[in-house]
Amino acid sequence: MNRPITTLFMLMSVDGKISTGSTDELDMDRDFPKIPGVREGLHQYYEIEQTTDLWSFNTGRVQNKMGVNEKEMPPKTPVSFVLLDNHHLTGHGVRYFCALSKQAVVITSNPAHPAFRVDADNLHIIYRERPSLGAALEQLKKECGCERLTVQSGGTVNGLFLREKLLDYVDIVVAPVLIGGRDTPTLIDGRSLVSTTELSELGPLKLLDCSVLRDSYLRLRYEVIK
Repeated sequence: MNRPITTLFMLMSVDGKISTGSTDELDMDRDFPKIPGVREGLHQYYEIEQTTDLWSFNTGRVQNKMGVNEKEMPPKTPVSFVLLDNHHLTGHGVRYFCALSKQAVVITSNPAHPAFRVDADNLHIIYRERPSLGAALEQLKKECGCERLTVQSGGTVNGLFLREKLLDYVDIVVAPVLIGGRDTPTLIDGRSLVSTTELSELGPLKLLDCSVLRDSYLRLRYEVIK
Protein backbone atom coordinates (compact mmCIF):
# COMPACT_ATOMS: atom_id res chain seq x y z
CA MET A 1 0.00 0.00 0.00
CA ASN A 2 1.40 3.42 -0.98
CA ARG A 3 -0.26 5.23 1.94
CA PRO A 4 -0.51 4.56 5.70
CA ILE A 5 -3.00 2.03 7.01
CA THR A 6 -5.65 4.22 8.60
CA THR A 7 -7.92 3.62 11.57
CA LEU A 8 -10.77 5.96 12.46
CA PHE A 9 -10.83 6.02 16.28
CA MET A 10 -13.57 8.07 17.92
CA LEU A 11 -15.77 8.43 20.97
CA MET A 12 -19.43 8.82 20.07
CA SER A 13 -22.91 8.73 21.58
CA VAL A 14 -25.35 5.92 20.85
CA ASP A 15 -26.90 8.13 18.14
CA GLY A 16 -23.55 8.75 16.47
CA LYS A 17 -22.73 12.23 17.75
CA ILE A 18 -19.10 13.22 18.32
CA SER A 19 -19.89 16.46 20.15
CA THR A 20 -22.46 17.48 22.75
CA GLY A 21 -23.81 20.29 20.58
CA SER A 22 -23.38 22.50 17.54
CA THR A 23 -21.13 25.19 19.06
CA ASP A 24 -17.45 25.11 20.01
CA GLU A 25 -18.40 25.73 23.65
CA LEU A 26 -19.93 22.25 23.74
CA ASP A 27 -17.45 19.38 23.65
CA MET A 28 -17.41 15.77 24.84
CA ASP A 29 -14.05 16.06 26.62
CA ARG A 30 -15.35 18.99 28.64
CA ASP A 31 -18.97 17.93 29.08
CA PHE A 32 -19.02 14.15 29.57
CA PRO A 33 -17.16 14.34 32.93
CA LYS A 34 -20.10 16.39 34.24
CA ILE A 35 -22.84 13.90 33.31
CA PRO A 36 -23.79 11.22 35.87
CA GLY A 37 -24.08 7.83 34.21
CA VAL A 38 -21.59 8.84 31.51
CA ARG A 39 -18.59 10.15 33.42
CA GLU A 40 -18.02 6.93 35.37
CA GLY A 41 -16.86 4.93 32.35
CA LEU A 42 -15.25 7.70 30.32
CA HIS A 43 -11.73 6.82 31.47
CA GLN A 44 -11.91 3.64 29.39
CA TYR A 45 -11.90 5.66 26.18
CA TYR A 46 -8.74 7.51 27.19
CA GLU A 47 -7.09 4.27 28.26
CA ILE A 48 -7.80 2.74 24.85
CA GLU A 49 -6.60 5.93 23.16
CA GLN A 50 -3.18 5.41 24.76
CA THR A 51 -2.83 2.13 22.83
CA THR A 52 -3.54 3.55 19.36
CA ASP A 53 -0.98 4.19 16.59
CA LEU A 54 1.99 6.46 17.24
CA TRP A 55 0.91 8.63 14.31
CA SER A 56 -2.24 10.67 15.02
CA PHE A 57 -4.23 12.67 12.45
CA ASN A 58 -6.34 15.66 13.44
CA THR A 59 -7.36 19.08 12.16
CA GLY A 60 -6.37 22.61 13.03
CA ARG A 61 -10.00 23.48 13.63
CA VAL A 62 -10.43 20.81 16.30
CA GLN A 63 -7.13 21.70 17.94
CA ASN A 64 -7.96 25.41 17.92
CA LYS A 65 -11.19 24.47 19.69
CA MET A 66 -9.09 22.58 22.26
CA GLY A 67 -7.03 25.71 22.92
CA VAL A 68 -3.60 24.80 21.51
CA ASN A 69 -3.10 28.34 20.18
CA GLU A 70 -2.98 29.58 23.79
CA LYS A 71 -1.69 26.62 25.82
CA GLU A 72 1.74 26.51 27.43
CA MET A 73 4.32 24.34 25.70
CA PRO A 74 3.76 20.66 26.60
CA PRO A 75 6.26 17.92 27.45
CA LYS A 76 7.53 15.76 24.60
CA THR A 77 5.64 12.54 23.76
CA PRO A 78 6.54 9.61 21.45
CA VAL A 79 3.49 10.38 19.27
CA SER A 80 3.79 12.08 15.87
CA PHE A 81 0.92 14.41 14.96
CA VAL A 82 -0.43 15.16 11.49
CA LEU A 83 -2.61 18.28 11.25
CA LEU A 84 -4.79 19.22 8.31
CA ASP A 85 -5.08 22.99 8.46
CA ASN A 86 -5.34 26.14 6.37
CA HIS A 87 -6.06 28.93 8.84
CA HIS A 88 -7.02 27.72 12.33
CA LEU A 89 -3.53 27.21 13.79
CA THR A 90 -1.34 30.15 14.77
CA GLY A 91 2.44 30.05 14.96
CA HIS A 92 2.09 29.29 18.67
CA GLY A 93 -0.21 26.38 17.88
CA VAL A 94 2.29 24.93 15.41
CA ARG A 95 5.14 25.33 17.91
CA TYR A 96 2.94 23.62 20.53
CA PHE A 97 2.76 20.50 18.36
CA CYS A 98 6.45 20.67 17.55
CA ALA A 99 7.11 20.57 21.32
CA LEU A 100 4.59 17.76 21.83
CA SER A 101 5.46 15.54 18.87
CA LYS A 102 8.21 13.22 17.76
CA GLN A 103 7.38 14.51 14.28
CA ALA A 104 4.89 17.29 13.55
CA VAL A 105 3.36 17.41 10.08
CA VAL A 106 1.12 20.17 8.75
CA ILE A 107 -0.88 19.45 5.59
CA THR A 108 -2.05 22.69 3.98
CA SER A 109 -3.04 24.38 0.74
CA ASN A 110 -2.36 27.82 2.23
CA PRO A 111 1.01 29.19 0.99
CA ALA A 112 0.97 31.75 3.83
CA HIS A 113 0.30 29.25 6.62
CA PRO A 114 2.07 30.19 9.92
CA ALA A 115 3.90 26.84 9.83
CA PHE A 116 6.16 28.21 7.10
CA ARG A 117 7.51 30.73 9.61
CA VAL A 118 8.22 28.19 12.36
CA ASP A 119 11.78 26.93 12.70
CA ALA A 120 11.75 23.44 14.19
CA ASP A 121 13.81 20.36 13.32
CA ASN A 122 10.85 18.02 13.67
CA LEU A 123 8.37 20.07 11.58
CA HIS A 124 7.44 18.85 8.11
CA ILE A 125 5.02 20.72 5.85
CA ILE A 126 3.07 19.00 3.08
CA TYR A 127 1.89 21.78 0.81
CA ARG A 128 -0.53 21.05 -2.01
CA GLU A 129 -2.01 23.85 -4.08
CA ARG A 130 -4.98 21.65 -4.92
CA PRO A 131 -6.04 19.70 -1.82
CA SER A 132 -5.89 15.94 -2.18
CA LEU A 133 -6.08 13.94 1.02
CA GLY A 134 -5.03 10.73 -0.70
CA ALA A 135 -1.96 12.32 -2.30
CA ALA A 136 -1.02 13.95 1.01
CA LEU A 137 -1.16 10.56 2.76
CA GLU A 138 1.05 9.03 0.08
CA GLN A 139 3.55 11.85 0.64
CA LEU A 140 3.28 11.33 4.41
CA LYS A 141 4.31 7.70 4.06
CA LYS A 142 7.06 8.33 1.52
CA GLU A 143 8.68 11.35 3.18
CA CYS A 144 7.98 10.75 6.87
CA GLY A 145 7.83 6.96 7.10
CA CYS A 146 4.29 6.84 8.48
CA GLU A 147 3.03 3.25 8.17
CA ARG A 148 -0.08 3.38 10.37
CA LEU A 149 -2.24 6.39 11.17
CA THR A 150 -5.04 6.91 13.71
CA VAL A 151 -7.63 9.44 12.53
CA GLN A 152 -9.39 11.53 15.20
CA SER A 153 -10.72 14.47 13.23
CA GLY A 154 -14.13 16.09 12.85
CA GLY A 155 -17.09 14.63 11.01
CA THR A 156 -16.51 16.55 7.78
CA VAL A 157 -12.90 15.42 7.38
CA ASN A 158 -13.90 11.90 8.44
CA GLY A 159 -16.34 12.09 5.52
CA LEU A 160 -13.48 12.93 3.16
CA PHE A 161 -11.58 9.84 4.33
CA LEU A 162 -14.70 7.75 3.63
CA ARG A 163 -15.51 9.25 0.22
CA GLU A 164 -11.88 8.96 -0.95
CA LYS A 165 -11.79 5.34 0.32
CA LEU A 166 -8.91 6.06 2.70
CA LEU A 167 -10.26 4.24 5.77
CA ASP A 168 -9.08 0.71 6.52
CA TYR A 169 -10.43 0.20 10.04
CA VAL A 170 -13.00 1.84 12.30
CA ASP A 171 -12.60 1.63 16.09
CA ILE A 172 -15.46 3.20 18.03
CA VAL A 173 -16.11 3.64 21.74
CA VAL A 174 -19.84 4.19 22.32
CA ALA A 175 -20.86 6.20 25.37
CA PRO A 176 -24.24 5.43 27.03
CA VAL A 177 -25.96 8.70 26.09
CA LEU A 178 -28.30 10.12 23.47
CA ILE A 179 -27.52 13.66 22.30
CA GLY A 180 -29.67 14.36 19.23
CA GLY A 181 -29.84 17.50 17.13
CA ARG A 182 -29.45 17.57 13.36
CA ASP A 183 -26.79 20.30 13.57
CA THR A 184 -24.62 18.39 16.06
CA PRO A 185 -21.57 16.81 14.37
CA THR A 186 -21.74 13.09 13.70
CA LEU A 187 -19.09 10.47 13.09
CA ILE A 188 -19.28 11.01 9.32
CA ASP A 189 -20.50 14.36 8.04
CA GLY A 190 -20.15 16.17 4.73
CA ARG A 191 -22.44 15.87 1.76
CA SER A 192 -25.21 13.29 1.77
CA LEU A 193 -25.83 10.78 -0.97
CA VAL A 194 -28.51 12.07 -3.32
CA SER A 195 -28.99 9.12 -5.69
CA THR A 196 -28.68 5.35 -5.78
CA THR A 197 -25.80 5.66 -8.26
CA GLU A 198 -23.67 6.98 -5.39
CA LEU A 199 -24.12 3.89 -3.25
CA SER A 200 -20.68 2.70 -4.36
CA GLU A 201 -19.24 5.44 -2.14
CA LEU A 202 -20.49 3.71 0.99
CA GLY A 203 -18.06 1.89 3.23
CA PRO A 204 -19.45 -1.53 4.19
CA LEU A 205 -17.89 -2.89 7.38
CA LYS A 206 -16.89 -6.29 8.74
CA LEU A 207 -17.19 -6.58 12.50
CA LEU A 208 -13.91 -7.72 14.05
CA ASP A 209 -14.74 -7.33 17.73
CA CYS A 210 -17.53 -6.14 20.01
CA SER A 211 -16.50 -5.57 23.60
CA VAL A 212 -18.84 -4.71 26.45
CA LEU A 213 -16.95 -2.29 28.68
CA ARG A 214 -17.83 -1.19 32.18
CA ASP A 215 -20.57 1.32 32.96
CA SER A 216 -22.59 0.50 29.81
CA TYR A 217 -19.86 1.54 27.35
CA LEU A 218 -19.17 -0.48 24.19
CA ARG A 219 -16.16 -0.83 21.91
CA LEU A 220 -16.82 -1.76 18.29
CA ARG A 221 -14.00 -2.61 15.89
CA TYR A 222 -14.57 -2.98 12.13
CA GLU A 223 -12.59 -3.57 8.98
CA VAL A 224 -13.66 -1.48 6.00
CA ILE A 225 -14.49 -3.78 3.07
CA LYS A 226 -12.82 -2.56 -0.12
